[in-house]
Amino acid sequence: MNRTSPTSTPTPAVDALAAAVLAGDHGPLPAASTATSVFWVHHGTRLAGGDTTYLNQYVLVRLGDSFGGCAFEAGEIEPSVCRDASGAPLDVLLREAPRPLRIAALDAYLSRARPHRAAAGAGEAEAVVLPAGTPEVRAKARDAAVAGLLDIAEGAEVGLIGVVNPLVAAIRARGGRPLPCDLNLTTTQWGDPVTDDMHEVLDRADAVVATGMTLSNGSFDVILERCRSRGVPLVVYAQTGSAVARAFLGSGVTALSAEPFPYSQFSAEETVLYRYRTADGA
Repeated sequence: MNRTSPTSTPTPAVDALAAAVLAGDHGPLPAASTATSVFWVHHGTRLAGGDTTYLNQYVLVRLGDSFGGCAFEAGEIEPSVCRDASGAPLDVLLREAPRPLRIAALDAYLSRARPHRAAAGAGEAEAVVLPAGTPEVRAKARDAAVAGLLDIAEGAEVGLIGVVNPLVAAIRARGGRPLPCDLNLTTTQWGDPVTDDMHEVLDRADAVVATGMTLSNGSFDVILERCRSRGVPLVVYAQTGSAVARAFLGSGVTALSAEPFPYSQFSAEETVLYRYRTADGA
């Protein structure tokens, strides 16, 4: 009689990373660390010349001298999280917290273990200074830096998972044809239709740019696997979970724009983002 093993479902990549951190594979055991502060931030932005008001919510975790952050959908986490989670052992947050808070805690841990500034100092990342100025000036510079990670032929179709209008313009400036996908927008600033079906985009795109928000809503694992299987370059534009996304460089992620807290929209002064590329580029 033949016996077969039951089919097992692979652990999602991000969950596997968190499990490895909990096991001490990436540094000290998280049980020995405490989330000093937890922040709940809500803000809106409308850039000059645009008709879209971006509404963003973030949960942030401070772990000693590092910060981790994660965007989330409206109503997903309440401000009371600041009272409930500040001072909590990090391993508790990694195991039991709502997903956005787990991502923020994981980001804080990995940011402390290997700060982006240290990676830049070692030549692993390129530090890009965003100029002081208005939100429009800073957004344009930031999204040009992200689009600069794309190495595409003229007319290549670029899936954009998570739409930011200046990034649409930056992709076009590099000769790409954006395929915008977002759960909260129906058109870009220029009237381009925005689909909410990421599978449609992932099946067509010659390259993909995904925001860190995909870590929060759980779609990152799907995007990572689809780009791996098709051999499609994946650039991650991360405020959310920038150190988390960095862990997948070379194993699906081909390039990364990592913007640690404080994010560019929270300052009018110069700030720094960090660009990573795999050896074979994006």
